[in-house]
Amino acid sequence: MFDALIGPFIQFDFMRRALFGALVLALGAGPVGVFLMLRRMSLTGDAMAHAILPGAAIGFLIAGLSLPAMTLGGLTAGIVVAVLSGLVTRYTVLKEDASLAAFYLLSLALGVTIVSLRGSSVDLMHVLFGSVLALDDAALILIACITSVTLLILAATYRGLVMECVDPMYLRSVARIGTPLHLVFLGLVVLNLVGGFQALGTLLAVGLMMLPAATARFWSADVTMMVIIAVATGMFSGMGGLLLSYHHGLPAGPAIILVAGIAYLISLFLGRESGLIRAALPRRHLEA
Repeated sequence: MFDALIGPFIQFDFMRRALFGALVLALGAGPVGVFLMLRRMSLTGDAMAHAILPGAAIGFLIAGLSLPAMTLGGLTAGIVVAVLSGLVTRYTVLKEDASLAAFYLLSLALGVTIVSLRGSSVDLMHVLFGSVLALDDAALILIACITSVTLLILAATYRGLVMECVDPMYLRSVARIGTPLHLVFLGLVVLNLVGGFQALGTLLAVGLMMLPAATARFWSADVTMMVIIAVATGMFSGMGGLLLSYHHGLPAGPAIILVAGIAYLISLFLGRESGLIRAALPRRHLEA
């Protein structure tokens, strides 16, 4: 049992790097995912994940599989799409979901086209699905820096974010920080998606953000506890997915998201907060 669970990480350096990257990603992406879910912006995270694709693709077109170029391109594209979708929502009849959907489809098509102009199908798969087993020192440092910045900003804005989830109108009535807080939070979403892009690609980066958060909601109604459960679920999914990939020859990135999805399905049925099985059981008199 020890050899099956711990052996691969002791024997192989690339497995240790992948595990470190997955654990650090989960530490930053978990809390961001919880607030995305509580703010009913889960699909916004998915749209933003695809929004970084054209920028990363342009970086790839200019410099190949260069970490700085693809990171800078992805970060720029994500910020541009966030700003443009906000402007469209504010000055036209389109709602936020419609404008994000439009930019999401355009970004995905444009990014795939740009990569296809120069790269092979292998390069396209790398951009779309990442390469968690090939993380180098530069990628790990980038992921660690993004997570550190995320945790520091979340610590500074935690009360405001919780208040905006619970009663945004009250927050706007007592303080004028609603809009700046929203923009800062969108910046954190883009940052963590750029970090996740290095390991999981644009199509799966949002999975490590949203699936653990959705899982946590079935076990607790307390925001702090949800954050803790989401981080723990993300870390478990990272380790479990890497072991699944190692022992059964599966692609590592999809295996990580698959484990997170299994955790979500188990919680959907067994969770103490509105899990399907618990909800179907008869309750005691006056039990909430």
